[in-house]
Formats: sequence, structure tokens, C-alpha cells
Amino acid sequence: MVELEKEVLPLPPRYRFRDLLLGDWQTDDRVQVEFYVNENTFKERLKLFFIKNQRSSLRVRLFDFSLKVLSCLLYIVRVLLDDPQEGSGGCWTCPKQNSSTHQNSQFNWSLIIWVNRPLPLWALQVLVALISLSETMLLVYLSYKGNVWEQVLRIPFILEMISAVPFLITVGVPSLRNLFIPVFLNCWLAKHALENMINDLHRAIQRTHSAMFNQVLILICTLVCLMFTCICGIQHLERAGNNLTLFDSLYFCIVTFSTVGFGDVTPKIWPSQLLVVIMICVALIVLPIQFEQLAFLWMERQKSGGNYSRYRAQTEKHVVLCVSCLKIDLLMDFLNEFYAHPRLQDYYVVILCPTEMDVQVRRVLQIPLWSQRVIYLQGSALKDQDLMRAKMDDAEACFILSNRFEVDRIAADHQTILRAWAVKDFAPNCPLYVQILKPENKFHVKFADHVVCEEEFKYAMLALNCVCPATSTLITLLIHTSRGQEAGPGSAELWQRMYSRCSANEVHHIRLEESKFLGEYQGKSFTYASFHAHKKYGVCLIGVRRVDNANILLNPGPCHIMSGSDTCFYINISKEENSAFIFKQQEALRGSHGPPQTIYHGLTRLPVHSIIASMGTVAIDLHDSSSGGGGGSPDSGGGGEGGNTLTLPISDPGKERRHSIAPVLELMDSVPTPSFDLLSDQSEDEAGPEDDDQQDGAATNEWVKGYPMNSPYIGSSPTLCHLLQEKVPFCCLRLDKACHHSPYEDARAYGFKNKLIIVSAESAGNGLYNFIVPLRAYYRPKKELNPIVLLLENPPEAHFLDAICWFPMVYYTVGSIDNLDSLLRCGVTFAATMVVVDEESSMIAEEDYMADAKTIVNVQTLFRLFPSLSIITELTHPANMRFMQFKAKDHYSLALSKLEKKEREKGSNLVFMFRLPFAAGKVFSVSMLDTLLYQSFVKDYMISITRLLLGLDSMPGSGFLCAMKITEEDLWIRTYGRLYQKLCSSTGDIPIGVYRTESHMLAFSESQVSISVEDCEDTREPREPILCRANHRNSTSSDQSDHPLLRRKSMQWARRLSRKGGRNVNKTTAAERISQQRMSLFRRSERQELNALVKNRMKHLGLSPSGYSEMTDQGNTLSYILINPSPETRLELNDVVYLIRPDPLSMVSSDADSRKGSVGRCDGQKFDTRDSTHL
Repeated sequence: MVELEKEVLPLPPRYRFRDLLLGDWQTDDRVQVEFYVNENTFKERLKLFFIKNQRSSLRVRLFDFSLKVLSCLLYIVRVLLDDPQEGSGGCWTCPKQNSSTHQNSQFNWSLIIWVNRPLPLWALQVLVALISLSETMLLVYLSYKGNVWEQVLRIPFILEMISAVPFLITVGVPSLRNLFIPVFLNCWLAKHALENMINDLHRAIQRTHSAMFNQVLILICTLVCLMFTCICGIQHLERAGNNLTLFDSLYFCIVTFSTVGFGDVTPKIWPSQLLVVIMICVALIVLPIQFEQLAFLWMERQKSGGNYSRYRAQTEKHVVLCVSCLKIDLLMDFLNEFYAHPRLQDYYVVILCPTEMDVQVRRVLQIPLWSQRVIYLQGSALKDQDLMRAKMDDAEACFILSNRFEVDRIAADHQTILRAWAVKDFAPNCPLYVQILKPENKFHVKFADHVVCEEEFKYAMLALNCVCPATSTLITLLIHTSRGQEAGPGSAELWQRMYSRCSANEVHHIRLEESKFLGEYQGKSFTYASFHAHKKYGVCLIGVRRVDNANILLNPGPCHIMSGSDTCFYINISKEENSAFIFKQQEALRGSHGPPQTIYHGLTRLPVHSIIASMGTVAIDLHDSSSGGGGGSPDSGGGGEGGNTLTLPISDPGKERRHSIAPVLELMDSVPTPSFDLLSDQSEDEAGPEDDDQQDGAATNEWVKGYPMNSPYIGSSPTLCHLLQEKVPFCCLRLDKACHHSPYEDARAYGFKNKLIIVSAESAGNGLYNFIVPLRAYYRPKKELNPIVLLLENPPEAHFLDAICWFPMVYYTVGSIDNLDSLLRCGVTFAATMVVVDEESSMIAEEDYMADAKTIVNVQTLFRLFPSLSIITELTHPANMRFMQFKAKDHYSLALSKLEKKEREKGSNLVFMFRLPFAAGKVFSVSMLDTLLYQSFVKDYMISITRLLLGLDSMPGSGFLCAMKITEEDLWIRTYGRLYQKLCSSTGDIPIGVYRTESHMLAFSESQVSISVEDCEDTREPREPILCRANHRNSTSSDQSDHPLLRRKSMQWARRLSRKGGRNVNKTTAAERISQQRMSLFRRSERQELNALVKNRMKHLGLSPSGYSEMTDQGNTLSYILINPSPETRLELNDVVYLIRPDPLSMVSSDADSRKGSVGRCDGQKFDTRDSTHL
């Protein structure tokens, strides 16, 4: 056995498995084969060295260039050493003769043909010519591809033969050594070698070069070669004439080519004159071609934008804006918002766009304000060369925006995703700010530092507009940078001054221990700090962030104790670092001259106020103690029995005392944390039989609280919502069609207790899911939930229905907003709010601003058909807001239009802010959200705060946005500061603003203009129909009892009409009766015609017109928002106050013990979440 093992040969290091099986591996017949990348021939090896290899080819080109330059220098040396007066007669051995004996009329050709060339110089020139010719012949051999004439007839080859072959001939024929050889023509060969060398240089170092650089280099070389050729040619030919030196020839050529022509130096013989003519002709042909190519490259460079230099990228800061299509509105929004921050003034903006610069964009970028700071580069983010041009690896940030005007929004998102991936691959350390359109594509760019999904924010904002009016305007004003001077302090309208001043409020942040506003509240409760900071400094504290937690908490409630390491987020006109304080010594000096200039002068004027305020027992109205109304001591004024309003406190009728408000406690009593059932609804504990009836009529399944079972896309934030225990069948989701589960076919049959919210959209996109979630959040009481009806032009897909079938009272119908039957079937007569979403198919409009044409006209029709319906519209372009509820002869709208033009001239960031539809929150453009992404570069928390306000994210312990309405029972509070204290001491809510609606007496409206005209004219018969329409319009738009002028004009018109009818009663004929009937039809108002049309369609569809008969016009009113108003701001009836309410999950846990702990001090006040109405 041992012998057998010895006989086995070891396996070779390489063998094939087939040979191992066949046993052939033991034979030693393997041959090692070496493979070459190129052919292993002598010619291929030479070609690899001289041509293909970049580095070796560069060395060859450099050597060739040096040879040509050396030959030119040797020619100059020969000219300097040559003396034509002592030239040889005609050959190397001929005796010298004097050339001055020849007459000027007949020049000596021998001076042109023969020159004086020293022997050492001749030897050097022969050596250079031999090397140069050998190299040329070798390159011709290597470049030969079958056609020898192609190589021989090339201009460089011909020049090489002319300048090199004669020197080789003189070696064999010594008598020809003094023969003139035009060696100066080697300058053109040097130019050719320089061009090849530059190309090989950039190939060798692997860096891109500019075509403009190459073209400029070629032009300069061409000019130098022309000048050198002309100088040497003139100098040589004039050896037989004026005997010019090289300097004289240089002077003559410069004077001639510059078209100056002094005439002091001129060629004397015809050969030199002929050469000048030839060189001028060549220059006139060659130079224009070179200049044309240079101009073309310059224009292309202007289009592409050139490069952002490496030196500037290393010494200066810049950001890169990547877009697929740059529009002027997008550019101006970005520039105005980006440069609104003082610390960004020194930044450069590099725009990287694949399309050519627009004419309007080019015109704007030529303005000195932007031309020095904005650089436009035409290129693609998917090319590393273009990213290198933009110096992406040195950029401070990269903004990648999607093209929302693209017809295929999914394709636009795919392009954005690829750009984000390309930038992340090229510059991993560059912060990314990405805008995405569709929510289902958001998870592809989750690696980005900040992401804004357009449809997520859009639908959530439109949803909150239905329950918190003008939320879109509130968020837009918060995320825009404004100085609060848009309308100017001298505006005639009071609402414009207040609205403009409050619009300057923004969200800022500061560390608590570093803050002068908030530092004194360290160790106090959050509500105490928020209330007293607003009372003392006018600062609205809305949220905090712990140092050990990255999540932001909006209004964590009174249980949160402020720590010095907390980062505080507050609303104010400017950040604290830009604020100045007025000290008490200055106030004492100003006391005799006028009132103090602090925000709340009561605290700073009287030291006792500060002492009492620090103890938590002062009321907000201390500084109003001098005003009428009597004083009072603090007594109980907490939330009363009403539940939905802030009721009047119980007072003693025997005493004339003003109602007071309980103090805001510094610290909450420590309470245990009992168990809390997430599936229970606290609002149902006190619900009556009506709520049970509503719940039974709205749905057959029991409602629970939980997280949605199915999400239509990846990346949606989980939100605790009101859900059904069992999902609704898809057939029951169709509102206008009965099924075997539900016999109802219209909204009236369902018997909804609350009015509908109708959403009109082109299709059921995944973003529409974010419209439903905020309206079904767990903190909204069941009795206040509105049914949601989706009016879709295209039937929804199954996966979308599977996502919404778990939500209560959510339905859909298939129809269009421009079809009256579809509107009536979906229950528009029972709706409180109609949300009109802009259609994606409208992006195909040839004119950009016409994309909103269909939406605007449809909304105008809705407004005329259903005047009491609250319509919220989304537009593509904010400039089209002026067409909402358009009235051609409304002088007030024309005045606002002029105001908008003035603001645009001033460069305002919000030129449309005074438009009544925007101020009232009735119109919204998704392009307003672009500034949210821009502000995130300076305020990285703005996206998180906006998502919390809109309900897109829900953090444990973070509050939510809601609203309460001021009723007559709440007017005893009087001021916004007192309301702040009332809310902080009772419910723990933090108010952030007021939505105010005022009755607007239009002094120049259409109706009043027509009445005033009739008052000055005789009441002729043709004027009566117009008067009827005018009076009817006034009666429907507003109550005449509220307008004495209108009532008086109407009575005068009635008396005149009755007197006229009495005079003509005896003259009535049959023709006049027919005429009166005709005039009665003519007098029929437009409102009556529209009412009749709607009622006829409802009868035709089998619907009851009773709901429509109650719809009336809302009247001439205007609404606007006051963000963080001063504490002295008076409250008015029907004001809507925006609140950030604490998380009920954290408040309920301490609710039971807080009632017992505060009953002695607050007399029954409790931290309850039901003391105000969720609108």
C-alpha cells in the first residue's frame, strides 16, 4: 500500500476538471501561453509608444514642439549674423561681392537666393532637420492606413519636406550650403505640435478642459505664426531692397495689420510687395474663421455657464440648485428666500440645469444684485463632469427640486431620485435638500438630510383648512421671511396694518440657558414660561427639544419642567439675538415724558408686579387697572358647564366685580401615572343620547382608536386615528349607489349630523390618504367628525379603497366638478367645505399660467351656484389668485391689485398676501411650500415643526393644532393676553394666532355705485331692471338692517316706483300689459335663475331641494390672520383662535389628580381637553 502511494504523482498547480476525470493530467504536455492586449508586432509596439499611450505620446509631442521652436530660433540667429552687403556671390566657394553696385530699379536676385550661413550653424540646422524629418517619416509610417496620398498631401508633411529636405541635400552638395531655406515655416509645425500636445496633456492627467481655452490658444498661435511668417518673409526679400532688419520688419507688420499704415517703412521691390498682399489675403481668410469659431464657443459658453472655479470653491461658500427646468417664479422664490437671511449674503448660488437658460431668467441674472452671486451652469447632475464643474464636493448644500409642471409627475420624481443618487455618489458629505412630488417615492430618498413631499404637505394642509380655517395661510406666513412692512405703516386700512405687522412673525430657536427672554423660567412649567414670556416680551413659546432627545415637542403641557439645556422654539418677529432691551433706568427717565416702550409695560414699571408674576398669581389685566370697568380680586373663572366655550364665571350679583382668571401655576403637582386605554374615547364618557344616535346613523360598526391597518405607500408616519372594528365593503364606500349592505343613494338619506367635506380631485392618488388621516386623528371628538366625500373623475384603485375602508364616514363618488349633476349627487347642498385640488392633466397647457384656467372657472361657477359654500382651491401659480371670486368692477379689488404691484416693485417675498382669498385661506398654491425647503438650510427644524402642526407626524408628548371660536359668552375675556392666561391656566393650550372675519363695507362696490347713480337720475323705465338687480344683490349679500344707507336708498326707490305706477294706472292697455310681463321676465335676477336651475336639476335627479333653499350669500366680508398678536389685542365676536393643544395621552394621565390638586386654588378649574371647540 505504501508503494502505491509513492507511485501517485502530485497534482500540478493548474489542471482542468475534464483532464482529471479522463486521467490526462499526468502527461506533462501543458504549454504556457502569453496573451497580449495589442498585436505583438514591431509596428504595433511603436504605435503604442508614439500614439496610443497618452504619457509617452505627450513626451513625443513635447520633443517635436521643442525641435520646431529650436529651428525657428536658429533661423533668427542666422538672420542676425547675416550681412547682405558682404554676401557671397552665389555658392559656398564663390568670392564675396558688394551689392551696393546694383541699381535700385533692378534688384539682385542672388541676395534672395543665397545667404551667409556659418558652418557651425549649418551643422546644427542639418542635425535638427534630420531628426525632425526622421520623426515625421516614422509617424507617417505608423499612421498609414492604405492610402499613401492621404499622408503625403497633408500640409504639415509638405512643410516638413520644404524645411528639412534641402538641408539633407546640402550635405551631399557642399556648394548649396548657402542656399536660402524657409526654415521660419516651422512655426506652423510648432503650432500643430502644440495643439496635439495640449490634447495629450489633458488625456494624460485625466481632466476635462475647456473648448474655449483651446480655441483661444489656437487663435493666438495663428496670429503669432502669421506675424512671424510675414516678418521673416519681408526681411528676407528686402535684402535686395531696403535691407530691413527684423525689428523694422516687425514694426512694418504691426503697423500694417493694425490698419494704421504710417508709410515710413514700405517694401521697395515687387516680391516683398507681393508677399504683403498674399499675407493680407491669408489673414482676411484665416482670422475671420478663427474669430467666428471663438464667438460661437463664447455663445455656447454663455449658454452652458462655464465652470465654477476650484479656487472660489475653496475660499468661498456656495450652494448648488439642481432643477430639470428653471422657471422665473421658482428662481425668484429661491433667491428671495435664501438671501433673506443675513448670514447667507456671502454665499454663491450655482444653478445646474440641463436646459438652456430662459430669456426671462437670463434677464434677471443680468441684474447686478444677482449677477455677482448667481452662476448658471447648463449640465446634468447625472454626469460627474458637470458635478465637477459645479464643485459639488465643496458645496455647502445641494437643493434638488422636482418639476411640478411635468405632465407625468411620477417620471419627474424618478428624475429627482436619480439626481439625488448621483449627487450622493459623487459627494457623500454634501447635505441634500430634496423635494419629491409623490409620497410613494419618498422612501427612495430617505438618506437625504431634508425631504419635503409635496402631496403629503398639500393634502394635510387642505384637510386642516376644513377644521382650522386658513391653516394654509398660517403655515405660509410662518415659513416665509418677511419684515412686516409690506403694507407700510401708513396704510389707510387698519386690517392691512395689523395683518402686515403680524405676518412678520417666524419660528426661531434658542437654548434656554442662553436666552434673556426665557432664561428666568428655568425650573418652571412649560405653560407658565409660555404665558409669562408672551406677557412680558411678546414671545410665543410653542415647543421644546430635550438635549437627550432629537424629537421636537410642541406644547408638551404643564407637566413639562423647563431645563437649561432645552432648546426652545418660539414665534416672534425677529430672533432674540436681534432684539434690544430697555432697562428700568431708561424707563424711569422716560416716565415723565410718556409711557414706557416695552411690550408689556406693567411688569417693568412696577416692581411689585414682577414679584407677584413670579409667584404665579397676577392677572394679565393689571396694566389696565386705570381703565374703566372697576377692579376685582381673582376668583374662579375656569371652564364652565358648556364644554365647547369658555363660559362666564359665577359672580356675586350683589357686588360689581369684574370677572377674573385663575393664575398660571409655576409647577404642576406631582401625580401618579394611571393606566390609560388607547382604545377608549374620553369624549364619549359624557356623551348623551344624541351622540349615540349619530354614531348609529353614521356607521353600523363600533368605532375604536388604533393605527390604520393598510397604508397606500411606504414611509407614511403612523398616526393614531378613529377606525372601524371591521372594514367597510368596497361597495358601501360608493356614496351615490346603493348595495345590498346599504340602501342609501344620496347624502340626505344617510342622515349625517355634521356637514360634509367634499374633495374634488382628478384621481385618488396616494397623497389623498394624508387628507383623511388628520381629519380622523384620535384627538378629534367623534361628535365633531365631518363625513368626507371624495369626488373623483377616475374610479379609485383597489389598494386605495383598501386603505380608506377602515376610516368611518369616508365615501367617494365618480364625477367631475364641472358637472352639476355630479355635484348634487355627492351632496354639495349639505356640505360645509368644498376642496378643489388642481388637476395634473392641466399641466399640458401651452401657456404656463393657463394651467389654472379650468380650475378657476369651475370654482367661479361653484361660487355663483352655491354662494354659502366655503370653497378652498389649490392653484398651480400663486399669481392667479387675483382671479378667484373675480369681480370686474370691484374697485376694492382693483386697489388691492395696485398694492400688489407696489409690493412686487419693492421685492417683497409675498406680493399676494393682501389678496382677499389668500388672506382668508380660501386659496392655496403648492409652490408656497418651496420656501419650507429653503428655510431648512438655516432652520433645520422647520420641516419637523410643520409636519407636527399639520398632523403628518405624531410624537408622544407633542401637541397638535386646533382652533376655538370666540362666542358672546367669551367676550368677557376682552383681550388676547387674558385669553392666553385663561387657556394656560385651564386647558394648558397655547394660542398662536387669531383668524378674524370682519364685515366689509365696500365703499366702491358695484351695488352701491348703481344705487348712487339712480339717486341722481330720474327713474325711467329702462333703469328699473338694473335697480331691481342691484337691490336684490344687496338683499342677498348682506342684511339691509345693518346698512342704513342701503335701506334708505331702497325705500326711496320703492316710493318713486309706487308714485309712477299710480300715475299710469288708467293708461294701461293690452300692449302695456304684455310689455310689463316682458319686463318682469327681464327683471328676473341672476340669483333667481341660478336657484331655479339648481332646483330643477335636483328634482330631475330625485333629490329634495329643501337643503338648497337655505343657502344664502355670505355677504361682503374679509378675513385675515393675526399671528402672535400683542396681549392688548381686543377679541371680537366670531374670532377663531389657533391653539396648540397638549397631547391628550399625556394630559389625561394627570387629569384626575390635577382636578383635586387645583380645586383649592382655582376653584374647580381642571386640565380638560374639551373646553374649546375643534372647528
